[in-house]
Order: sequence, then structure tokens, then C-alpha cells
Amino acid sequence: MKRVVFEQTGPPADVLKLQDDVPAPVPARGEVLVRMLASPVNPSDLMYVAGRYGLAPKLPATPGFEGVGVVEGTGGGLLGWLRKGKRVAVINDRVGNWAEYTVTKARQVVPVPDDLSDDQAATFFVNPATALVMTQSVLDLRPGDWLLQSAAGGELGKMIVRLGKLRGFRTLNVVRRREQVAELKALGADAVLVESDGPLPEQVRAAVPAGVRFAIDPVGGKTASEVVASLGQGGRCLLYGSLSDDPLTVHPRFLLSNAVTVEGFWLGVWAKRQPVLKMLKLFKQVRALMRDGVLQSTFAATYPLEEVKRAVEHAAAPGKGGKVLLRIGTR
Repeated sequence: MKRVVFEQTGPPADVLKLQDDVPAPVPARGEVLVRMLASPVNPSDLMYVAGRYGLAPKLPATPGFEGVGVVEGTGGGLLGWLRKGKRVAVINDRVGNWAEYTVTKARQVVPVPDDLSDDQAATFFVNPATALVMTQSVLDLRPGDWLLQSAAGGELGKMIVRLGKLRGFRTLNVVRRREQVAELKALGADAVLVESDGPLPEQVRAAVPAGVRFAIDPVGGKTASEVVASLGQGGRCLLYGSLSDDPLTVHPRFLLSNAVTVEGFWLGVWAKRQPVLKMLKLFKQVRALMRDGVLQSTFAATYPLEEVKRAVEHAAAPGKGGKVLLRIGTR
């Protein structure tokens, strides 16, 4: 089979290479063998290859935390047998999905309906589930609540905007490029701020004089620091990414006097702590909201596995206009 590998961490376009004559993996008990159809290039994948992610690769390694494929074999176990032959969303934090075949735990594949395209099914977990869990399960946003989010022009940010419109919470969206303002307003954003227009706390206070109690940030560094500093009394911020390597710089006096809470959120860690029935309910909600267009992604380009270097370069480019997808196989 073919697979993408890296033998050392570094810039993805430099260290990734394609191997085209390696044995397919063999599933252990409780695992399934999946013939991959497609897998997105997520920021977490690029950070994993670069050695900047919270999960360290065991080299040589294959990237790709999510994707879609068909279960073609099982190492044993009832759940794997039930999944055999089905098209599934594949969550993989051990072997990697940028390969013609991969193995993962049977509980980490989720059957997807026939009316969901391969492209959408490939992006089933990371962005949609993160958006839904943060707003619904962790922050428990209610109608009328204001949510401040940075990097709002990304695919997850757009999902948050659409969720707010559906569920009744209001979104205060921070972007870097002015052309993103009209796009987010068209999706239903209540307000959009441009980072370069001045200190973010001042812009937030002008937009919502009553104060903002909830915020999410995937960037870190200066951006996250300003997001936290923009919160009102009793504010709560979830940090769900670290696109910047810089640390937060928030004076503890601000946190103390305003009773502000800053928390980290990592979907994989959260999911492992949940009972099976809760995860099944989450998957059902994600499927329904993807069908309704609320949690769907847009795609900037699709590349074959052989052009993985072009794919990762495109995925890292600013203003790419959607996700980059690796097309690996066909149904």
C-alpha cells in the first residue's frame, strides 16, 4: 500500500514523503482495518509533523487524525464485526490516516449516512464535535449569551457562527482580514471585529457595553491574551489550540479581581472521559447538524496522496478559503 510518513519532525513540506510499497497494517483485537477514502489536512496534523503538538509522534509516523473510509477487516470483537463493510468516520491518534489502509480502535470509527459526502464525512469529528461540545457541553451557552471567538474566519469559527444563529447565543467574532467581515455577517454573525482596528478589549467593550462572559481561542500568544483581557466579570475562556508558540501574558490581578477563569480544552481528552452513551448521542447530533448544513465544511482544494507536499503547503497558506483534503481512494 501507499502511505505518507515522516522520520523526523520539522516543516511538513520538507519532512513528509510517500512510501508506495509497504505492507498493510494488521488490526489487533478490538481494532479494525480501514480502507481510507479521504482525510483533511488540519492545523493539528501540521503541528504534529512539526513537533509542536501536545501528542508526540513515535517516529517514523504517519499523520492524519481524522478521515473517512470503509471497514474491511477486524481483529476480533463484537463492535468491529458490527462495523465491517460500513463507511465510517475514522478517528486515529495512533497510526495515522494518510495511508491507503490504516488501523484504529473499533470504538473510534463512526458509521456515516449515505447522504453525507465523503468530503464532509472526512471532517466529521475534529471541527464539528469541538464546536458542538465547547458551546453545548462545556460552556452551556444559553439564548442571549455573548460568545467572543478569535480566528472566527476559519471553518470551525464559521460553524460556531451558524450554531449561534441556530441556538440563539450571540457571537462576537475576531478576524485578521477585513474581507472576512462580510462573509461572517452573511452567515449570521452578530458582530465582527478586525484585530488591526485597535486593542481588542476596547473594541469588545464598545461592541458589548454590558460585557462578555464567554470566549474561545485556538491561537494562544498575544491574541489569546487580548481575548482573556476582554472578558467581563465572571468571564470564562476556553483555549482549544496553540497556533502561536508564544505564551499568554495576562496579569493575575486581572483574573483575581474579575473572577475570570481560563481553561484548556482538547476534544480527544474530553471524549475519553465520557460514557459511551453520551458519545453516541454526540455523534447523532453531529450527523444531524451536518445534514442541515450547520456543521459542514467548505473545501479549498483536493489533492491525491502523491501530492501531499503541495497539500500541506496549501493548508498552511493564509486566506486559503476552506479546508484542504487528501483524496486517498474511491468507494
